[in-house]
Amino acid sequence: MTDLFTPYELKALTLKNRVVMPPMCQYAVEKQDGIPTDWHHVHYVSRAVGGTGFIIVEMSGVHPEGRITDRDTGIWDDAQITPFKRITDAVHAYGAAIAIQLGHAGRKAVDAKPPVAPSAIPFDETYATPRALTREEIAGLVTSYREAARRAVEAGFDTVELHGAHGYLIHQFHSPLSNVRDDEYGRDPILFGEQVVKAVREVLPAEMPLLMRVSAREYVDGGYDEAYALEFCRRYQAAGVDMFHVSSGGEGPIGSNGGPGAGPGYQVELAEYIRSGLQVPVIAVGRLESYEDAQAVITEAKAELVAVGRGMLSDPYWVLHAAEALGGIDPADIPKPYERGVWNKK
Repeated sequence: MTDLFTPYELKALTLKNRVVMPPMCQYAVEKQDGIPTDWHHVHYVSRAVGGTGFIIVEMSGVHPEGRITDRDTGIWDDAQITPFKRITDAVHAYGAAIAIQLGHAGRKAVDAKPPVAPSAIPFDETYATPRALTREEIAGLVTSYREAARRAVEAGFDTVELHGAHGYLIHQFHSPLSNVRDDEYGRDPILFGEQVVKAVREVLPAEMPLLMRVSAREYVDGGYDEAYALEFCRRYQAAGVDMFHVSSGGEGPIGSNGGPGAGPGYQVELAEYIRSGLQVPVIAVGRLESYEDAQAVITEAKAELVAVGRGMLSDPYWVLHAAEALGGIDPADIPKPYERGVWNKK
């Protein structure tokens, strides 16, 4: 039976298990230069030591003004390649695969002066009003994504993930809440994301899969539903996306139409919907820190991979402890320096 600990392959991406550490911003770049620090090295490498099969580095800006804050990582300059290479080499040494999430915060870039967006609509009253991007600037950002992907390949990442969720720039283009343009990017709100996917695909090796994180539903008045999400995912798949990381929300405060209960696995049904609608592999995410809940997603064939965020923030060895709790850990998986620990071995 396929479970959390069954290996998985997608093109040239080979994973020793089905557990993903999703991208989670650390806001830890004190010099504000986008370069990952010792903190990031320890943060990611410790999860590889802890048995994680697939690690996705936090959203890293493709442009200095596209970071959520100035303390976020970035990959807009070749000088950032070597520091990331130090992390990828170490993660690989401990048996994990690693990706990087490429993104631009758009109107949610809190330190940009001013932020930019498809239209001059602020996220809410606490955010600055963004400047609407010109068509020339949009073309430049497509190039920025492509160049960031090139750097990611040079830095040794096994793949990249595009951030098209949580109210950031690609999401802002395909959301009716934030895109009221009257040019081609308004008439076809999926066009920008599609152009980004195609541009990134140009610089990735053919055997390297391309991932994309999407919000499959907006929990706000006037927001889109999963049927529209299926439509834009179909376009992104045709443009070159091989796997979707399915989340939800992020484009506005929760409105009167209600929002998720945010209980364990509350987004799994959305991942299933995209998976079955497109016959595409997916990563399920959302309050899956319980070993049993994460296991059920795989054993019940609801998704190919499971992302565990909060659980891994509190426990770098979540995967080893999951194996221990779900039937015993294989002694071969225990790091040799930790063999004297108390483990429920098989």
